[in-house]
Amino acid sequence: MENKNKIISSAQKTIQIEIDALSHLPEQINDEFVAITNMIAKSKGRLIVTGIGKSANIATKIVATLNSTGTPAVFMHASDAIHGDLGIIQKNDIVLMLSKSGNTPEIKVLIPLIKNFGNKIIGLTANKSSFLANQADFLLYTPMEKEACPNNLAPTTSTTLQLVMGDALAVALLAYKNFKDQDFAKYHPGGTLGKRLYLRVHNLMIQNEKPLSAPYDLIKDVIIEITKKRLGATAIVENNKLKGIITDGDVRRMLQQNLDIASVKAQDVMNPKPKTIRQDKLAVDALHQMQEHNISQLVVIDEKGLYKGMIHLHDLLKEGII
Repeated sequence: MENKNKIISSAQKTIQIEIDALSHLPEQINDEFVAITNMIAKSKGRLIVTGIGKSANIATKIVATLNSTGTPAVFMHASDAIHGDLGIIQKNDIVLMLSKSGNTPEIKVLIPLIKNFGNKIIGLTANKSSFLANQADFLLYTPMEKEACPNNLAPTTSTTLQLVMGDALAVALLAYKNFKDQDFAKYHPGGTLGKRLYLRVHNLMIQNEKPLSAPYDLIKDVIIEITKKRLGATAIVENNKLKGIITDGDVRRMLQQNLDIASVKAQDVMNPKPKTIRQDKLAVDALHQMQEHNISQLVVIDEKGLYKGMIHLHDLLKEGII
């Protein structure tokens, strides 16, 4: 294969350069990092994240991560800021500036303007002697020897360091606020992860019909009920109290016994100990229970043990829980 060794060597060298640079980043998690985390966590405003070029691209990702983990953040492009977008910054906001060199013209223009507003500035830079490092109120230092680019020009190592430092800050804030999976779900309601964290059994069972048979119903009527409600089973209920369940499998096993089905009643075939789940449980708990017992439906009950309906494996598939 043409240039195979060259391609592999280049890719591996790139990865190793960035790994080496990242190995020094934990040393920068110091008292100043703690002070920055505390300041952002206690702020009544938002974190405005700004940069230019590739740093702006990293800034947008940091903003997305912060917002998804409970820290209000807004992206402001450094170039647009000096042409009208400074209005984004409000009284209690903190500004996080990303710049590898810390000496770009836009940064030099922005810093005095923001300082005049009275907002605190956090600099995130690879240049400790830069204008940004010297003028910022706080510093997140991302030391590096060289870019992974063979010409030491294209932002590669520097943007990786920015990205990881941004993640470190977001996760530190998450830990500070004791951000739980239920909180995470609030900000991800449309995705599969969100559904696994907030969707409950009653949200799914209401879309199903409610298969219901009595203990003394003839088995032929039970079969009709199972077929009509299309959940592969029916609950056997008396005075709204769950007595058992009959599934497709139970019916097939009964037929193999060559019984006179004309006289067989539901109570003769039912499983008196059906697997149940409360309607207020998470849908993902229903999935785990189905997997554990290798079944495809669960009887849904309320806190008093009364029959409420049924949830099927297909309901979980349709919602993307699986």
